Amino acid sequence: MEPQNQTFVLQFLLLGFTDDAELQSLIFSLFLFIYLVTIFGNVLIILCISFESHLHIPMYFFLSNLSFNDIGLSTATVIKMLANIHANDQSITYTGCLTQLFFALVFAYFENFLLTVMAYDRYAAICHPLRYNIIMNPNLCVLLSLISLFVSIMDSLIHTLMVQRLSFCRDLEIPHFFCELDQVIKLSCSETIIDSIVLFVATCVFGGVPLCGIIYSYYHIVSTVLKIASLEGKCKAFSTCGSHLSVVCLFYGAGSVVYISSAINASPGKSAVASVMYSVLPQLMNPFIYSLRNKDMKVAIRNLLSKTISLE
Repeated sequence: MEPQNQTFVLQFLLLGFTDDAELQSLIFSLFLFIYLVTIFGNVLIILCISFESHLHIPMYFFLSNLSFNDIGLSTATVIKMLANIHANDQSITYTGCLTQLFFALVFAYFENFLLTVMAYDRYAAICHPLRYNIIMNPNLCVLLSLISLFVSIMDSLIHTLMVQRLSFCRDLEIPHFFCELDQVIKLSCSETIIDSIVLFVATCVFGGVPLCGIIYSYYHIVSTVLKIASLEGKCKAFSTCGSHLSVVCLFYGAGSVVYISSAINASPGKSAVASVMYSVLPQLMNPFIYSLRNKDMKVAIRNLLSKTISLE
């Protein structure tokens, strides 16, 4: 089969999960519900943090960034799938595929960096409480977010430009519900060894290094908390980072499941299901984790809802 340059590629086909019409309707309803709950939950957290002045501290500043990012990642991956199912059309244009790929990578990398910055924030709060306000000053918080976003954009741009230089065969079927980088590279008729190496290095550097930073932070956090004499003090210290630790376990645990499943089982259908674990599930669960495990967020949500009801 002769390769053709991306200039002449008209579209890719997103195969999704199944061709069964009845299951397609069920999947549409399920993912529409998940998407709406994700948007509502994250918008609620953003509004609570915006309107409650006592939440204007570094931990909640980064949480609002995380909520914005979760909305972006869910929108980048889910919306096109819902539109395709509704229109009974599996196609996505070449430009649309690259655009989706770029934004999915940006939001995935940014979430990775945000979780690392949030771990550092908890480290500063628990291990250096007297210097916390000096260490985590507003300028540093904004700078850390901007640097994280900049690195995410630059790395995603590199991957996207490298895909753009590839040629593709006529069979452009992607066995996923969105344009995932690894799957797009596999479709190419060009030599992809450089792309694979860059992807591997980027995963190790921009995935491994932040994870090591999180582990390092929590090592010192646990060491500091264990030195606290009272049990009440230990529980209070652990409670301040319990929500973040749960989100970290969910995000990296989901990513590990995807990596292991793709390495052990090459089934396209199961690989698509596994990709839901990191591109949809964490963004859905994060608002629940932070609202159910955080007393300040519970109070803020109640205050916001009561103000809304009183206005009506």
